[in-house]
Amino acid sequence: MTSFYDLPLSDDVLDAIYDMHFENCTPVQEACIPHLLEGKDVIGIAQTGTGKTAAYLLPLLTLLQQEPHPQDAVNCLIMAPTRELARQIDQALQGFAYYMDINGVAVYGGNDGQRYEQERRALAQGADVVIATPGRLISHISLGNFDLSRTTHLILDEADRMLDMGFSDDILQIVKCLPKERQTVLFSATMPKEITALARSIMHDPVEVKIAVSKPAENIDQGVYICNEVDKMRILMDVFDRQPPQRVILFAKSKMDVKNLSAQLRKKGYNCRAMHSDLDQKERDEVMNEFKARHIDLLVATDIVSRGIDIDDITMVINYDAPRDPEDYVHRIGRTARAGREGRAITFVSDRDRPALRNIEKLLEKQVPRLDLPEGVSAPAESENKGGAHRGRGGHGRSHGHRRGSNGAKNGNGAKGNNSQSQNNSGTENAPKGGKKRTHRGGKRKKSGEKFGSSAEK
Repeated sequence: MTSFYDLPLSDDVLDAIYDMHFENCTPVQEACIPHLLEGKDVIGIAQTGTGKTAAYLLPLLTLLQQEPHPQDAVNCLIMAPTRELARQIDQALQGFAYYMDINGVAVYGGNDGQRYEQERRALAQGADVVIATPGRLISHISLGNFDLSRTTHLILDEADRMLDMGFSDDILQIVKCLPKERQTVLFSATMPKEITALARSIMHDPVEVKIAVSKPAENIDQGVYICNEVDKMRILMDVFDRQPPQRVILFAKSKMDVKNLSAQLRKKGYNCRAMHSDLDQKERDEVMNEFKARHIDLLVATDIVSRGIDIDDITMVINYDAPRDPEDYVHRIGRTARAGREGRAITFVSDRDRPALRNIEKLLEKQVPRLDLPEGVSAPAESENKGGAHRGRGGHGRSHGHRRGSNGAKNGNGAKGNNSQSQNNSGTENAPKGGKKRTHRGGKRKKSGEKFGSSAEK
């Protein structure tokens, strides 16, 4: 296991991560950081929670400090699919760059005109790092608010999600505004042919780093209802009768389904809110803050919540529709059973969901236990529900977890530890509070100006 202090990161970056109590790299960080420090293009295939954000931010900050660059230019552009992820990257940047004179600007939609004007002024003055969603960035570019002609680093985070959301043309339009001589980094949880084609068109001889998709935690009690589409709501009510919803996320495939389900559940008396891309930023913040504060028992959401949302005490995840990509299944159910807690994951599978279930089970390399349908609910024709009943219908009870320890550091699977920053952490919670640099433990801290060894040998 490689320590951050064995890598040729800048002194200021090492000071910040030391104050956050991070010491050892995750696999994706160990594999990517040396290549990025050498200025190579990198394709990183790794799921959320593996430490991708730190894998590119730490070497990026080091390069920005070492390279001469114009103060009035956008030196690095980071693109993310959602405003939630953009904000989390911005928070991580603030933490890692605490001891550095780095100017970062977050640019994303869903906010008022005053925010847009603040973005415009900040972009006009130049920024070391701009973190943006594609749609908002296109808006600023089209109005001439800034240019990317001198940008030296481009990072696409969750590129597969951006393509799924229809941003392919926007990405290509933005890339045309960038100089050909640049470093390009692409991170994705999956590597479909669309990502391969995108990488081929915008990257130069990239190094590919692939971190195997982690299997769901063993303490997640997974189960599947093989059912007719029309019976899903009836089954859901049976689930809630047996285990009243508290700290539950219900995933649906589209924002329209989320709106309809949320409305139906509120009519039935459940304390729930909807989370989808039609909400503006103020509304999204309000929903997430209420859910985190336990003012909401049930969150009905699209996959906007499946990645990069840091909530540790979810007791149950329900997939009203089986996700198309098996990796999305892992991301969704990974919201529960975190930090050593137990959790439950239930998926409803109608005829149209059968292919998705087969792909999920292929990834998991096992069959997900079938659950008995409630009394009075008929199994679909040629049901897989024969002879595969789950070991029990009651499921786990409520999980009353406790808060993180004082240092707040977590590794990729949510457990407390001394590992690197995961994507789910903001990077600011443990940011150093004082303005004075500290000395790294064990004399590993190198004096200012002392050269590090070759990263290729580390």
